[in-house]
Amino acid sequence: MKPPGNVHGMSLDQVRAEISMVDTAIVRLIAKRQELATQVAEIKQREGISIHDEKRVTEVLETVSREAEKNKINPAAVKEIFEILIAMSEERQRGRS
Repeated sequence: MKPPGNVHGMSLDQVRAEISMVDTAIVRLIAKRQELATQVAEIKQREGISIHDEKRVTEVLETVSREAEKNKINPAAVKEIFEILIAMSEERQRGRS
């Protein structure tokens, strides 16, 4: 029997430290996504394409839902997170117009 608070040989503080590193990586990836949204805005503006692309939104949400299912995490929650990320991207794109 493993001692309480010790999962796979890690202490609570160690697991929390690892979570903090993952959180930092997530924030950096969101920032990278936002940078890419700026590039998308430049292309859309140059080509006269609308900022909101319902087909693309649907594709992204379907893709992340499938990925969530493969990774055994709640696809509805992941979809909500990506709806926020997409809204952030569109806001960034509108800021460039």
